[in-house]
Amino acid sequence: MNKSLQAIAVGALAMPLLAGCATKGFVKKELAAQRAAVDSSISSNIATERTARLAGDSANAAAIATNARAIATLRTDLDSLRNQFGARMTTMENGMKFDMPVNFAFDDATVRDSDKPMLDQFAKVVQKHYNGSVITIEGFADPAGTHRYNLGLSKRRADNVVSYLETAGLTASQLRSVGYGEARQVVKGAQRDDAGAEQNRRVVFVVESRPQASTGVATIQQ
Repeated sequence: MNKSLQAIAVGALAMPLLAGCATKGFVKKELAAQRAAVDSSISSNIATERTARLAGDSANAAAIATNARAIATLRTDLDSLRNQFGARMTTMENGMKFDMPVNFAFDDATVRDSDKPMLDQFAKVVQKHYNGSVITIEGFADPAGTHRYNLGLSKRRADNVVSYLETAGLTASQLRSVGYGEARQVVKGAQRDDAGAEQNRRVVFVVESRPQASTGVATIQQ
């Protein structure tokens, strides 16, 4: 009887030890499984971040390349206006000013046929690079006549250019006209048949916002 009791006692003492070992093994497996899951999640996040970064870099590179092509195209189109028609471009705070030799006969507001190809080309440049921008046509007169009359004449000149640009594809909503009379004379005092008087009878084109190609493109000077 004593030996049986001893065996039972030994068995009873061993069971908690075995149970403890089993519990420790389970905990170790759980910790290992959790660690593996965390490592897998970290690896996945790193891979996702790397993929996103590479995609972002690729998108940025594509955007830069597209912008560079747009700038090159704008330069080519502005060079065409300058070389073919003698246009001059000046950077302004809010856009560009186009001085093109669109002139008028004395006391006349009719758009000359010889100037229409230049206006057609200007309209194409606006549609291509400045779509949505506001274009102000400024009209001028030589100093012959009264100040009031010259204001009206210069406004009619600007209005007629606006009307022609509408037929060339621009919209009325993006075109404005203003007459400045004999202000800002190119050749001071020249009027009627004086040398340089025709330069005073002109219109100037002001693009009042940045082109689509780039916010920095408008700084291109010709």
